[in-house]
Parts: sequence; structure tokens; C-alpha cells
Amino acid sequence: MNPKRFFKFFAIAETVTWTLLLLGMFLKYVTHTTEIGVRIGGGIHGFIFICFVIAVIGVGTSQQWSKRRIATGLGSAIIPYATIPFERSVEKTGSLEGDWGLGRNGRTPQTWFEKFTSWCIRFPWLAIGIGIIFVIVVFSGLLIAGPPWEWGK
Repeated sequence: MNPKRFFKFFAIAETVTWTLLLLGMFLKYVTHTTEIGVRIGGGIHGFIFICFVIAVIGVGTSQQWSKRRIATGLGSAIIPYATIPFERSVEKTGSLEGDWGLGRNGRTPQTWFEKFTSWCIRFPWLAIGIGIIFVIVVFSGLLIAGPPWEWGK
């Protein structure tokens, strides 16, 4: 899978899960019928949000995006439906074209993070397995911690 396809998948998934979450919020707070939509939609959205953050950082590092572009990509996940315009903007500039910059035939990684990113690109199934475990641990920790406004109580 190339960076363009990889990134586009998570940008679209982030938008779809925003829809699930917003629909769940509508059902809970406007119609007062059920909160299951927030629980399910929110859970799925939280998981995909974390995956999108990883995608922005990984693709951005591999394709040598500026820190500003990476920060903009991360910010796009916070605003509903902003990941699609961001994905289109980086596609338009050619920042998703070609093979992985840190892939097997790419440039030599310089920093520890580039080395880590390169390893993930070269061994994707192992990286995905470890990544899934990492996301589950982070996601579980966030679920256990509860809403931020209840932290420290």
C-alpha cells in the first residue's frame, strides 16, 4: 500500500466516524431517545482518531512534510469533516505521491523517529500488530480515565 492510499483511507474513516458520533449525539441530546449511539459512535471514532493521528505522523515523517503541515493534519482530526479537505490539499501539492520516502528503496533514515517509521513501513504486518496493541492500550486507558472534566476528582 502506498502513502496516498493509506492516508486517504484514514482521512475518510475519520469523517465517517465523525458522522457516527454526531448522529449518536443527536439521538442522545436532541431526541433524548438513547445514548447507545454516543457509546458506539464515540468508541469507534476515538479508535479511528488515534489511528488517523498515527497516519498523519507516519506519512508526514516518511514523506518529509513540514512540522506545520503535520500539525495542521493533526488539527484537522479535531474539527468535524476537516480531514477530507486536508487530505485533498496534501494530495494536490503532491505530498502523497510516489512510494514511501522511508521505504525499502527510499532515503536513509537519520533520526530515531525516522528509523522507527522506516521499520514500520518495511515490516507493516508486525507494525500493525504492535500498533493495534498500542492503540488498544491507549484507548483502554482513555476509557478507564473517563471524561477529562472528571479527571482528578
